Amino acid sequence: MKSIGLNGQIFFAATAAVALGLFAHGKQVDNALYAANLVGTLFIDLLKMVMIPLVFCAIVTGIANLRKHSQIDIVWKTTLLFFATTTIIAVVIGLGASHLFQPGAGLHLNMFADALQQFETKQLTLPEFFTQFLHGIFMNPFKALAEGNILAIVAFALLLGIALVVSAERYPHLLAVFEEGMAVAMQIINWIMRLAPFGIAALLFKLVATQDVSLFASLTKFMLVVTGTTLFHGLVVLPLLLFLLTGKRPWWFLQRARESLLTAFATSSSNATMPVTMRCATEHMQVKPEIAGFVVPLGATVNMDGTALYEAAAALFVAQLASIDLSLGQQLVVCFTTMIAAMGAPGIPSAGMVTMVMVLQSVGLPAEAIAILLPIDRLLDTVRTAVNVEGDMIGSLVVQHRIEKLAQ
Repeated sequence: MKSIGLNGQIFFAATAAVALGLFAHGKQVDNALYAANLVGTLFIDLLKMVMIPLVFCAIVTGIANLRKHSQIDIVWKTTLLFFATTTIIAVVIGLGASHLFQPGAGLHLNMFADALQQFETKQLTLPEFFTQFLHGIFMNPFKALAEGNILAIVAFALLLGIALVVSAERYPHLLAVFEEGMAVAMQIINWIMRLAPFGIAALLFKLVATQDVSLFASLTKFMLVVTGTTLFHGLVVLPLLLFLLTGKRPWWFLQRARESLLTAFATSSSNATMPVTMRCATEHMQVKPEIAGFVVPLGATVNMDGTALYEAAAALFVAQLASIDLSLGQQLVVCFTTMIAAMGAPGIPSAGMVTMVMVLQSVGLPAEAIAILLPIDRLLDTVRTAVNVEGDMIGSLVVQHRIEKLAQ
């Protein structure tokens, strides 16, 4: 295995894990599942352990170094423009596919009466969501660090980075500490990645071996539509934008992004994958650390193309189940609400379900209908998380290309 290389090891381990999971499906393999859960949980916990110090140090040093070169305006404007553009495209694709393929045709809510009766959810209005969203951004930084609240950590790190630039002459040693902290965190990530083939294999084996296929039968068409459109966005739209904006070919990107994409697929968490994403961007794609340190953590919190696409498609799917025809105005509301909800979705497994209620409620759809989607959400979450992470890496490449072009 040592002679194969890490990328090859991860790919080989993932393929073998899926095959073993299919073989073990429906069989009594409690010991194997226990071992897989132990190894998979260890791998995720190790990534989460280094994630907070990495994100904090990366953003602080990234802002400080960019401001020293008067590049921060270009970086944040290009970053937000790219993220907004790809999210809008994803939402349009999700709505368009739902209209074209009608995944809810022939189904109705009564078919899922048991699931609806056994599920309760707290409904948030849009003002309540904004209040909760802003409250989650501006909070005690020590509490945010302890709880792993990425959005709040990003906000505080941005302010601290700007403060260090404004008063850089007074605190030069503090900035040096953060730079050294980022370097140490990257070293730890390199060590953790030696376990990546085993961790990813364990997570995929558990996922495949424990899925209840019988629950998928009535939702097969919806699953195919969502998975197909998400893959279309990830394999066609995003690589095409990368090629048009930077001239870099899709195969070049996929070869260098494979570690991060497979980790995102296995963990279903863009936050847990963030250390690997940073490693791929800086070491494999040669993105400057200050650019990757700004774009990747910000993208992991606000850039959720896969989640936005899924929620838009799911809203129309629920409308079809409820025999409700959404007007053009209502669909525009779905677009806007989906974009806001995707930005506020935490980078954790099944985060889309957290904000899905708000999207449904925005146009008067039954919020309880997300109970129908719960059995299939974990499987769909793997693909959309990989696309979310892909968008972060492509965003960092686009931003760097923009800076290099202006510097010529």
